[in-house]
Amino acid sequence: MAEQTVAEQARIEEALRGVLDPELGVNIIDLGLVYGAARLPNGEIYVQMTMTTPVCPLSRYLLAEVGRALQQAFPGAELKVELVWDPPWDPSRMSAEARRQLGWDG
Repeated sequence: MAEQTVAEQARIEEALRGVLDPELGVNIIDLGLVYGAARLPNGEIYVQMTMTTPVCPLSRYLLAEVGRALQQAFPGAELKVELVWDPPWDPSRMSAEARRQLGWDG
């Protein structure tokens, strides 16, 4: 059972890696926008995420893209995407790959 959980977690994260911030061209996982994502015992997929700023003009777009990506990977699954602001996002949440892509690796 634990292996299936790990596999499902990987599937969720892979689906979310397909969601790119259109301004930066980096996926939301590597940007550190996703604080948590899991398939709950009731089958629902729950994602807790944030934006780089509370006034992000792309928040609706990104939330819609998260829903689209997860529905494509998990057809028919119930989804809950929660937008949170605590803790606030900061660049330290970015992966080394995101830093490299943005030229911040130096």
